[in-house]
Amino acid sequence: MDDIDVEIPKYFICPISLQIMKDPVTAITGITYDRESIEQWLLKGRSTNCPVTQQPLPTFSDLTPNHTLRRLIQAWCSENASLGVDRIPTPKPSIDRFHFLKLIKELQHPDSKMKALKELDLLATKNDRNRKYMVEAEVPKAMLSFIVNCFKEDCVNGLEEALSVLSLIRIPSSEAKLLTKENDLIIKSLIWVLGCEFRTQAMVKSHAFSALKTIIETASPVLLQRLEPKFFEAVVGVLKQGTKRVSQQGINSALHVLLDACPWGRNRLMMVETEAVSALIELELGSPERKTTELILGILFHLCSCADGRAEFLNHKGGMAVVTKRIMRVSPAADDRGVLILSLISKFSASSWVVHEMLDVGAVTKLCMLLQMDCATYLKDKALGILRSHSDDWLKLPCINKTLLTRYIK
Repeated sequence: MDDIDVEIPKYFICPISLQIMKDPVTAITGITYDRESIEQWLLKGRSTNCPVTQQPLPTFSDLTPNHTLRRLIQAWCSENASLGVDRIPTPKPSIDRFHFLKLIKELQHPDSKMKALKELDLLATKNDRNRKYMVEAEVPKAMLSFIVNCFKEDCVNGLEEALSVLSLIRIPSSEAKLLTKENDLIIKSLIWVLGCEFRTQAMVKSHAFSALKTIIETASPVLLQRLEPKFFEAVVGVLKQGTKRVSQQGINSALHVLLDACPWGRNRLMMVETEAVSALIELELGSPERKTTELILGILFHLCSCADGRAEFLNHKGGMAVVTKRIMRVSPAADDRGVLILSLISKFSASSWVVHEMLDVGAVTKLCMLLQMDCATYLKDKALGILRSHSDDWLKLPCINKTLLTRYIK
């Protein structure tokens, strides 16, 4: 249209896109827009007001198709076809919440459930409007119920589609909190999914971890204290395989799950027993992205608060070295957890070997450097406490920079 020398009637133009309207709809303020433009305006949260009148326009307000204007536009396009104007096709009827309620009912019937799942998956990928209506129709709850039924029947048919839908529309926190009674069974079902085999293995397990993360985030403390060893075996088992079995986003979701379970000592012991410490160190040695490193160090800090966790940490040859290396190289959050890990090791597990290891991997130098940086006072106090507690041992060693160390411990 930009290269065509033809005057377009101004009321054919969308006030937002400034393009000729393909599917004109009228808002409650009386102004007509192209459906795609006004829906994007509302769903992306640019404003809660009508772009033209500036009157309040709720995000979920009704948009009435303007059939008369659409026919006028189509007729005008046909009359000017010889000038290169493309005809605008009649838009398909808009899908609403009731269509998704119908699809949810079809999930109850064996003959129609796969067709309904595939349609839900397809519609969820199309646009924000569909996803909005799916949330209103409680599709996330229906998908979780479907996954639970698959677990009970030990059947994987439809799981890929159900998890794909959940990944696209997410589980609203408000809805997850209402599933308190079902959370235990939902968690068991998602853990079961992690042990199943699929054609699109990495994607399905990533989606399962994403759903599990939302459920764990909203779970009650009572439920989190009742988590079983199988739960941690499944989560840590996937982490051990790294990005070969799950996407980076899936790994981060799995790490969030472990971090949310860390406050309880029983959970920390089960993580240590499943060799989580070693798995986390190996994952960190692969130099992951910043967020992954912060999550890993956060979990390691919790696990190092118990004796068994510290023992496993020190048994790994790369543990002390990789934590030291990340300090001052990733983010303030990583610095915080890294220094706290070294502080726990220094305070509770400082054997002669550990003291020598801290010097060999550069922890002493890194802590001295941290004292020169602009960082939180409490972090400098932690670093200074570590240096002072073992300065006598380090000063006896020939390879130590005595000038650097004594500058701070006096």
